[in-house]
Amino acid sequence: MENLDTNYKVPNLEKGLAVLDYLSYSTKGKTLQEIKNDLEISQTTAYRILNTMVRLEYLTYNEDSKRYKLSRKLLTMGFRALNEHQLLETVLPHLRNLRDETKETACFGVLGEEKGIFIDQALGLHAFSFTLSPGKAFELHCSAPGKAIMAYLPASVRERYLSYMDFRPYNERTITSREDYLKELEHVMQTGYALDNEEELTGVICIGAPVFNYKGYPCGAIWISGPKDRLAPQTLQLDAERIMRTADLISTELGFVKNT
Repeated sequence: MENLDTNYKVPNLEKGLAVLDYLSYSTKGKTLQEIKNDLEISQTTAYRILNTMVRLEYLTYNEDSKRYKLSRKLLTMGFRALNEHQLLETVLPHLRNLRDETKETACFGVLGEEKGIFIDQALGLHAFSFTLSPGKAFELHCSAPGKAIMAYLPASVRERYLSYMDFRPYNERTITSREDYLKELEHVMQTGYALDNEEELTGVICIGAPVFNYKGYPCGAIWISGPKDRLAPQTLQLDAERIMRTADLISTELGFVKNT
């Protein structure tokens, strides 16, 4: 718009967008009272806005906790805005197949502004499996998907993400220096897959591989997570091969052609 005239603003629309922005920072959701108090909106207006957004499926409401949360609809809209909706549609069937092969939870994520963002998953078949909430951020220095994507980024883009990283130590296994991290990325490029070897959560191993679009750009990563007793060395190598094969299938469907 050429003229952003405040005479034409819609106050309730602005309040509704403020609610969405506010809830985007809360993984557990917020109650009506919290929303109206923190955003300084009257209870009647807040209730009407929330009720409308729940009806239109932009928010979900939990009757037990009395909390409102963002829905997956917004995540899908974000993907459409980035012209990546085809990516999600392509990935999901392969995630389910990977889950069926490995029995572990299979996940898909992309890069966000500073960290990775978890997008979707196919839940594992074991009695105990890992689950994540869509939109959850993940670290790039100690996660399998983070390493998988970072290893194949153009140098200038990789440098920008490196500038955001503080190499937070989660335990004695976490990579805490730029030098060691760059060596790790070289290893990822040699093997074709990335590993989180209990670097964030003790006892948990993740194996990931990058997904490439038709331009050859690492547009995301797929990975599995499981307890180390289920992902022993022999099983880990077999699952790594399955993950790389699945990532190749997805990349091919997205138009990626490997250099021979």
